[in-house]
Parts: sequence; structure tokens; C-alpha cells
Amino acid sequence: MPNTLKEQLLTLSLTLAAAAVGALAFVLIGFPAPYLTGPALAVSILAVTGYRVEIPPPLRTLCFLVLGVGIGASVTPDVIRTARTWPLSFAILSVLVIGSMLSCSWMLRRLFRFDALTAAMCAPPGHLSFVLSLAEDRGGDVRLVSLVQSTRVLFLTLVVPPILVPLVPPGTEGLTHVTMPAWHWLGMLPVAYGLGRIYERLKIPAPDLLAAMTVSAAVHLSELSQGGLPPVVGNAAFAAMGALIGTRFVGTTLGLLRQGVLAGLAVTAVTVTWAVAAAAIAAPLLGFPLAKLLVAYAPGGLEAMAAMAVVLGLNPTFVAAHHVFRLVLLSFVIPFMGRGGRG
Repeated sequence: MPNTLKEQLLTLSLTLAAAAVGALAFVLIGFPAPYLTGPALAVSILAVTGYRVEIPPPLRTLCFLVLGVGIGASVTPDVIRTARTWPLSFAILSVLVIGSMLSCSWMLRRLFRFDALTAAMCAPPGHLSFVLSLAEDRGGDVRLVSLVQSTRVLFLTLVVPPILVPLVPPGTEGLTHVTMPAWHWLGMLPVAYGLGRIYERLKIPAPDLLAAMTVSAAVHLSELSQGGLPPVVGNAAFAAMGALIGTRFVGTTLGLLRQGVLAGLAVTAVTVTWAVAAAAIAAPLLGFPLAKLLVAYAPGGLEAMAAMAVVLGLNPTFVAAHHVFRLVLLSFVIPFMGRGGRG
């Protein structure tokens, strides 16, 4: 981490410049979700080539708060009414999560020769901070676990949009083209930040994002405000989110990078296969679009997948609810994985 204020500012400037260039390049070539995918790829390239890149904690927090306000704006009475069909979807997701974790752990042990504990900690589709702390406590290879998990998030961020765009029906779902007055969404941010500190003490995952979603949803359901974020504000938050994904690759050696990326791609392939199968089963049962279920079941990060739902015009509340459920489920399941240690 940079030591002086000057170094911190230079690092931040480089990171944001790379994010801006990546976003602009992907806009020009017409790549889906350019403000999220372009920065993720550009900053990742800088990270693995040895450049120091970083999104400082205050900016990261602001990014999550803004994204949460935008997602919470999609919570409408119609969304609440349709939530009665979600328990079946949650049940399908539970089978998906446990099945994919067992499959990935077995694959990493047999094909990549990972020890049992490291394989088990690489298998969960998310909850990175919890996974890393548990891996370190039990003696797993923390750097390898982090690299495999980061590869999964980056790969999904880059690949899911072009796959899903043809599946997304015209128009948007659960979103609005009306823009909130600036003082409305700006006023929500400090309230959401305070609630986020409460969520943090309660050890709720992604506390700032979920707190902002809670505040924004309450405001919109009570009809104190209507509409979403200004596009320029939302796009800036997506770019910061993409840059944050890219910073996870800082400090990786070539050998570790090769091993971790290959294992990460294999893990992603297995978990995506499970997600596609689960979505294909759930779509006719629930009557939901396949694209919405794919993003809800995708083994990506909560913040990244919720942001992607917004970008693709899908219902971000539905997607976020499923990823929160996945994180809660993982909190109970992960401690039972790899109990035998490194042997």
C-alpha cells in the first residue's frame, strides 16, 4: 500500500485513468456493460504487470453506497407482490451452491493437486473475506485462494454480459427512466452510511451496499421519492466497481498467476455449468426470464452481479436478494468444508 499522500494520489490517479480508458474503449467497440467490464479488464492488466493500483476504502464505500441507492430504487409494490414465488427459487439455488462447491473441491484436488483445505476454500462461489480468514486460520494457501476467487469474479464480469444480451427481452424490468432529484439521492447516502455501520457490527455481508438498498427501497416504497440515479452517477459507480475487481490481482507472481488463473477458470466453468442447469430448470417452474435467473444464480460477487443486473436492464432487487441468500447459506456451509486441514 502507498506510504505517502503523494504516492496514494498517484496510485489512485493511475487506477482511475486506467478505468476511464477501459470504459471508453469498451464503449467504442460496443462491448456489453462497458462501464463495468472495461475498467475491470484495464485495471487487472495493470495489476498483473506489476503496477500499483488501488481503490481506497472511502471511495470503495462511496461506490457501494451509490450502487445500493440505485438498486433500491427498483423496489416497487409489483416486485414485492412477485416475491411470493421466490422461496422455490431460493431452494433451487441452495442445491446449486452445495452441488457446485462439492464438484469444484473434488476437481481441484484430483486435477490440480490442491490440498484438501485449499481446494475447499477455493470452491465457494463468493464470501471472499470469510473464506480468506478461514483459510488463514486453518493453514490454507491464502494467496492461491484469493487468486482463484478473483479470477472467478473477473471472468464472470467480462463474459456474462455478451452471453446474456441476446437473452434479455426488449425494455427493462424493475427499472425506471425517471431521474431522482439530486438532493434525494445525496440525502440518502449519509443515512445509508450510518445504517451500514450497524449492518457491519451485525456482520451482515456487503453492509454498505445492502444498507443503501434498504434506505432507497424504503424511500421509494413510501413514495417519498421516485426514479433512479442520473446515468453519469451510475456509470461512475460501475466504473469504480470494475476497477475494484481489477485491484484484486495486485502482487501475483507469474507462476502463481498461471496456476491460480487456470484453476479459477476451471472453477468458473463448473459453477457456471451448475448455474445454467439450475436456471434452465427454474425458468419454466417460476415463469421468469432465463437471463434474470442466470444473473441471480451466477457465482459472481454480490456487488458485481447486482450492478450487472442494472446494466442489463434486469430486476436488480431479485438478483441482489438471491446473492444475499447465497452469502447467508455459505456462512453456514463453508465452516464444514475442508475440516481435515491441509492433508
